[in-house]
Amino acid sequence: MMKKHSESLWRVIGVFGGGIAALIVLFFLSLCFGEAKVSFQAVIDALFHRQDIPGHNIVWDLRMPRTLLGLLAGAGLAVAGALLQTITKNPLASTDTLGINSGAYFMVVLGTAFFPAVLSTSPLLFAALGGAIAAMVAYILGGGRTASPIRLALAGMIVSLVIESFTRAIHIFKATETQNLFLWGAGSLVQVNWTGVQYALPWVIGILILAILLGKSFDVLDLDEATARSLGQKVDLTRFIGLALAVLVAAVVVSVVGPIGFVGLVAPHLIRLVGLRKHRWLLPGAALWGAILITTADVLSRVIRSSLGEMPIGAVMAIIGAPWLVWLVLRKMKGLTGSGLQMSMNVGGRPAKVNYNRLVIFSFIIVIGLILISMTMGGTTIPLKQLFASLLGGDESSYSVLLNLRLPRTFVAAGAGIALAVSGVLIQAAVRNPLADASIIGVTSGAGFGAMLILIAWPQVPVSLMPLAAMVGGTAAAACVFLFAWRKNLNPSVLILLGIAVSAFGAAGIQALIVRGSLWGSSGYIWLTGSTYGRTWEQFKLISIFLIVLLPIAWYLGRRFDLLAFGDESSTGMGLAVRKTRLAAMIVGVLLAAGAVSVVGTVGFLGLIVPHAVRVLIGHHTRQSIVLSSLFGALLLVLTDALGRTVLAPIEIPSGMLITLIGAPYFLFLMVRTFRRKAS
Repeated sequence: MMKKHSESLWRVIGVFGGGIAALIVLFFLSLCFGEAKVSFQAVIDALFHRQDIPGHNIVWDLRMPRTLLGLLAGAGLAVAGALLQTITKNPLASTDTLGINSGAYFMVVLGTAFFPAVLSTSPLLFAALGGAIAAMVAYILGGGRTASPIRLALAGMIVSLVIESFTRAIHIFKATETQNLFLWGAGSLVQVNWTGVQYALPWVIGILILAILLGKSFDVLDLDEATARSLGQKVDLTRFIGLALAVLVAAVVVSVVGPIGFVGLVAPHLIRLVGLRKHRWLLPGAALWGAILITTADVLSRVIRSSLGEMPIGAVMAIIGAPWLVWLVLRKMKGLTGSGLQMSMNVGGRPAKVNYNRLVIFSFIIVIGLILISMTMGGTTIPLKQLFASLLGGDESSYSVLLNLRLPRTFVAAGAGIALAVSGVLIQAAVRNPLADASIIGVTSGAGFGAMLILIAWPQVPVSLMPLAAMVGGTAAAACVFLFAWRKNLNPSVLILLGIAVSAFGAAGIQALIVRGSLWGSSGYIWLTGSTYGRTWEQFKLISIFLIVLLPIAWYLGRRFDLLAFGDESSTGMGLAVRKTRLAAMIVGVLLAAGAVSVVGTVGFLGLIVPHAVRVLIGHHTRQSIVLSSLFGALLLVLTDALGRTVLAPIEIPSGMLITLIGAPYFLFLMVRTFRRKAS
């Protein structure tokens, strides 16, 4: 007993003694480093004998509030993460994986664009409302109390994708009003006075103290629910209080410094790894090491300055946190199996079993008709009679517009829609999860990062190479996921969790490049939302090569991919080389997605919703799904392309944005209906 007590004492001393020592060192480094370096002696003089000289003013008026705000932000996010992990009993829960950061950021952007007067009086209310709604939606979609780590993380990522798409839409259409929010949206501790510290200090300290006082109640939540209730605990009330405290402190932090991820994931795990699991030690320990993480990231962002300037703090934290998530998945979640993914591939209900041949013929006719109608739509309307005459060369007045503008962009939209839809079919088959697509395994963010490097980091490189850079970035991201997951036999759960980590890494890089390159509102930023604007025959040739090479391969392997739905053991018993087949499906799916992203940008949700719609109609059959998904994907992207260039002409709405407006509600509806059926 004495030995155990002694070990616990040393753990406490190590966590808090070592943490305080590290924080003191980082505190002084933060005051010393920046655009203008200040010596250690000058910092000491400024702290104890301030004079009205530039060095002392820099320390007190710029760096001190920035440093203290970093400490408060790190402590607040870490406490929120610890509470969320306890409430959900999920090691992957944090303010970013549950969508709280994205929801809070969206509401602040929304308020800035449309309700600036109201926002200025109550920014916390906006941020808290957005964070709370996002958290509840993610929690419900993830399965509520029965949510597995993988499903909750995936639901949170889906919610974040939806919210971020709407946030981008506001940024594009309200670029002037929201321009100043871009740096803040990447996570920024830059302060010009003490206002942020004065605002956050009472909230963060007050919530931390209250959470510690309620520590024993939160300890009981680690037990099973029946035991907790037998001890007289009001479990539901304790959960509600914990969630409210987590959302509130996260909203305070986001409203001041913007959304910063991974702090709430990493810091609580560090304390639990040491062995301190009681909340009276866990919460203050997480707060201390959360402050250390943020301050470390902030110091690194200032010490390692590139020609593009200082990196946003959110991007630096993603660089630190994404490898941690990879390590957590590979080393600490040893019991992780595919069980967390056993969801019906027919999400939302049983298939309608529509006649396949009739559906193919009908869909093909609709696609051809829509392509023809699409070419008549735009800033200048071309009647159908004139369209046919122009296509046959009999009407030269509109021939050039059709041949060089509308025809190639329409064909590119159709080709990209086919590629994204079939990619979704293959990736969902590979990971046995109807929630997976190229966005989930990092292809989209990797491709976006590759394209942004060409636009910003290497502007001397011809812009014509941007599609190639996007393709390389997307395949490199997927290759990282495959490489790490190979030792786990490409386990579906591992693939998705690693994809989330790689996606976060790529998204952080994109955000940093956009901020440093001042690309908000530009064509480069619009490309990130998915756009067919200005597409030429060169892009059509590129996507055609992908389709001609990869679609026959997907069709040939279709029957093998069908067997993946039975689970690894059953598929192996049927003689299937599961890992090789899964890898083949992923490779073909990734290449198709990378090809699509390289020509139209990062179009989200199409690879999610089209395979769903097809399975609702015909059930799970890979070859038939490939054909029908191709037609539905082409139909959807051509339709959004036509609407995007017509609704607000001459202003164009990016196709990816319209896909989100159509796809997000549909997808959330399917998820809610699935949850209700499981609950009943």
